[in-house]
Amino acid sequence: MKERLSAEERRRQIVEVAVELFSRKGFRGTRTREIAEAAGISEAMIYRHFATKRELYFAIIEAKSVTEELLASAATAAQKKDDAGVLRAVGLKMIEQTEADPSLMRLLLFSALEGHELSEIFFESRVKRLHEFLSSYIRRRIKEGRFRSIDTLVAARGFIGMIVHYLLIHELFGVKRPRRSSPEQVVELFVSVFLKGIER
Repeated sequence: MKERLSAEERRRQIVEVAVELFSRKGFRGTRTREIAEAAGISEAMIYRHFATKRELYFAIIEAKSVTEELLASAATAAQKKDDAGVLRAVGLKMIEQTEADPSLMRLLLFSALEGHELSEIFFESRVKRLHEFLSSYIRRRIKEGRFRSIDTLVAARGFIGMIVHYLLIHELFGVKRPRRSSPEQVVELFVSVFLKGIER
């Protein structure tokens, strides 16, 4: 006889199965019936835990994103005016999260390409906050005379773009990582290049 899962465990199981299927087949290619079959439950059970698909999407974002953790570690460095530390915290957390669980990146690409609402939800609730945090920090450091006058939002997106591109070529296109470059070394290089470009 199968062991019954608690409500929280069942929700977690549904989210994990949904992410795995969505990241392989996309949203249009995945039906709730398939999620139920893969989880070994009825379709009705999914709707018992998630009243709507939108609720399931939010649960996926909550389960798969570490934005709060990323912002907390970057904010600690920001309080000390540790420019490299702020960027390092952002870059390392993004790489660590994606390497530990590449399904989120695939999921977001599918949702963006399919014009799926998860993409918009994720951008508004997570990505935009990261851009705003970094942009605000750069703006503050410009006022303090540390950085030259630049478009802070474009600069913030530029740094994040370096990290995202690095992850895309390895996770999506399967390009092998440089054998002698650890995530820390990669981020350190990006931080150095970025800061040399914006420092006064």
